[in-house]
Parts: sequence; structure tokens; C-alpha cells
Amino acid sequence: MSDHPEILAIPLWINGRAFLTMARAFFAVRDPRNGRVLRRTPLCGVDEAGAVIDSACQAVDHWQTVPRTERGQLLAALADALAGYDAHFAGLIDEESGKGEALATAEVADAVHLLRDTSAESGRAAADAGHPHVVAVVSDDQTPLLGLLRHAVPALLAGATVIIKPSPKAPSAAFAFAELTAQCGFPPGVFNLLQGDLAAIEGLCADDRLGELRFTGDRALSDQVARIAASCGRTFVT
Repeated sequence: MSDHPEILAIPLWINGRAFLTMARAFFAVRDPRNGRVLRRTPLCGVDEAGAVIDSACQAVDHWQTVPRTERGQLLAALADALAGYDAHFAGLIDEESGKGEALATAEVADAVHLLRDTSAESGRAAADAGHPHVVAVVSDDQTPLLGLLRHAVPALLAGATVIIKPSPKAPSAAFAFAELTAQCGFPPGVFNLLQGDLAAIEGLCADDRLGELRFTGDRALSDQVARIAASCGRTFVT
């Protein structure tokens, strides 16, 4: 357990709502500039991974019946909502990554552009390429929002349901984004969030219902994640 039990723990996002869990342990999220504990990340495992995959699997049949144009409209609505909270998201990214206000603001702007661009015409190639029914996306703390969305957005547009797994060092922007998906009318289970470290990734990859694992971030961590995926026979994409 964390040495700071009184500090807020960031929930998971399952079936369209926040989900609190008694995890095996918690990671203390710190401001990298001063070491101050900001919040806690639950370090989830196979049970929580199974719960998010349940959610994604239950939603996938309906999501694939939604026309691509409507999926794109939902992504465009997400872009508008994110733009409306851009300062809030930039603040979360800055305080957990230490990258500074300017870079954090730029990351949010890039995420807004990605949602708008893909929801218009550039998403057609992603849809034509095809995606497994359930896609998990893992990112490190270098780009805690944009890194996840680079893979999640085209998968959503193509009709896959998505599970994102942010870095335990920087979990808050991803959770806040999950809340926006509900506000913008995404069906429950289409967008899910699992918190944790490598054990959470192992839990996802051990489940045969997961179609594909995607990763954005540091090469050393990518190699670790690739080994986990390979050991379980999961497709791995960077």
C-alpha cells in the first residue's frame, strides 16, 4: 500500500463510469519538480483487466453497428469538449509530467487536432485497414494524453472498442478524458481505462479476448511491453 492513504486514488473507467478498486498496491504520483505527492494510482492486475475487457467486449457489437460517420461525429464532439477544458488538461499534464505549461498546452492542442482531423477525412484509411474488436493502448508518461489517443482514435473510428492504460506516473489526464467520453455520448464500454503497471498489461495480454496491444513511448518500456505481448501471443503495434 501507499504511504499516503489519505491522498486521492485515481479510478478506473469501466462501462461508462468511474470504477474504484482495492488494488494490490498504489503508486504515489509525484510532482517531478518538488516530489510532492499529488494523488495515487491503483496498481491493478488480472481481475481488473478482466473487468475492463468484459466491458469492451459487451459494447463492441453495438459500436460496430454505429455508422463510421456517426463515430466520427462523436470524436469531433470530444475534440470540442477537450478544447473547452484545455487549460485544465494542460495543468494535469504539466503537474504530473513536469514538461512545463507551454509543452503541456501544445500536447492538448495536438490532441484536439487529432480528434478533429481523424473524425473528418483522414480516418478513412484507418477504417479500411481494419482493427481487432478490442484494442488496448499503453503509453508512458512522456505524452500522457496524446500518446494514448494516437492509437485509440483510429481504432475507435474503425469500430473497435478501446482500453487505455496510462503510465502510473501520469494517470489523471487519461481519466479526465474518459469522463469527457461519457459527457459526449459515447456508449458505455466503448472507451475504458485500466490503471496500473506491467502487471496490468500482463492481465490484459493473458485474456484471449484482447485482439491487439498498441504502445507509444520510451523504447526500453516498449521492449518490455512487446515481450509481455509476445509471451501471450498478442499482436503488438508501436
